[in-house]
Amino acid sequence: MLDVAVIEEPAAAEASLDPMRSRILAALAEPGSAAMLAVRLGLPRQKVNYHLKELERHGLVELAEERRKGSVTERVYGATAASYVISPSALAAVSPDPSRSPDQLSARWLLALGARLVQEVGTLLTGAARAKQRVASFGIDAEVRFASAADRMAFADELAQAVAGLVGRYHDESAPGGRRNRVIVGLHQIPAPHPGARPSTTGPQQEARGTRAYEIEAGQEAGQEERP
Repeated sequence: MLDVAVIEEPAAAEASLDPMRSRILAALAEPGSAAMLAVRLGLPRQKVNYHLKELERHGLVELAEERRKGSVTERVYGATAASYVISPSALAAVSPDPSRSPDQLSARWLLALGARLVQEVGTLLTGAARAKQRVASFGIDAEVRFASAADRMAFADELAQAVAGLVGRYHDESAPGGRRNRVIVGLHQIPAPHPGARPSTTGPQQEARGTRAYEIEAGQEAGQEERP
């Protein structure tokens, strides 16, 4: 089972968003048959079996094993991933385009960048899975608490200069066999948790309010093996 799978096909996205099917996907974190799932979820076995077939057709669940019980063969299914992310490519006609209105201070532009990140990395993972290779990537996730808005702006300016300096130092347009990588840097406030939500366990710097975070992600072309 994968930790995260990216859903790129519109029909698969539609199937995953069906409330009953999403319950079945969650229940299949532990493999089970239609009869077992019917008991777990309190649903008719025939209905569960129908939705299982649809989820299998879209690659969201897979056959884990077959068991003989007398004259009956029991099919045990498992989810293909522990969690799923729907790629913007599933809504290609209306997916965000970061080039449409680039604005470093726009939260909507940052969201468009994040959507493109999901789409591109999802494509990389799909291609790498077919080639039976790993995707070379890098990510940083950190939190910082600012004393003032001025400090936040100063941090953003210094971070932008540092990234621009690194890009300028390492970018080589004419390198033979070079591979293009995308670097995304985002700075955003962390939303306050909803009442009753589990407390975050991201580290000692986590605060309920007034915090910021930045992330750096780099993705490479599908089919390139991860180097140590």
